[in-house]
Amino acid sequence: MLFDPVIEQCPSMSESLESIQQAPLSDILRSIDEGYAGKDLFAEGGPRKAWHAEHADVLARCDLSEQHVHMFPKVGLRVIAVWKRTVKGPTLADIKASDEMVPLFANALAPVIGSVLGANLRAGGFALVTTPRRRHKQRNFACMVSEALAERLGIPFREDVAIARTKQRIGVDFEPGSIPPERNLIVFDDFVTTGSTLGAMNRLLSPLGKNCIYFVGVDNQ
Repeated sequence: MLFDPVIEQCPSMSESLESIQQAPLSDILRSIDEGYAGKDLFAEGGPRKAWHAEHADVLARCDLSEQHVHMFPKVGLRVIAVWKRTVKGPTLADIKASDEMVPLFANALAPVIGSVLGANLRAGGFALVTTPRRRHKQRNFACMVSEALAERLGIPFREDVAIARTKQRIGVDFEPGSIPPERNLIVFDDFVTTGSTLGAMNRLLSPLGKNCIYFVGVDNQ
């Protein structure tokens, strides 16, 4: 094992909301224009876009030692992430392969989501969904985290909302699967690089009248 994270039991949602120290959402939104000026190496037409997108999990790393909760623009969406990629630490592929990472991700994301949505979440009408199973259909890391995260938030996890007919990650559109009855959907993905997957989820769900908010574990940019 390349890493041995300390995993704590997730407190109740009320305790999480009381203890979390996060900047107000208005401050986060305001910081987007001020702090996000980096060049997008995966911009449309970039010569290395496809290769990097296909191998991002192998190349990128995140040590998960310090949370860096932030919001950033991606494919026209506002996405909230808990961590950013790092130079050292386990690769994203290693993280996906470790069962120990499932509660770590769920415990980190639950209070962040609770803080952002607050009383709206407690009022009901929310469900948690994730991106389609493509390469890992049996042991799917995003689905495992989603199930644990939904349990901590006290909301249902709706599986197989979107269906991908191919394994490609960029320039893809999804087909509807088991569309949930809830109107408000928390869309979770474990990692985001180009944002193509989240964009495809938005193109599927928004025309169906769903209100979506997007959260990821690691911002791989």
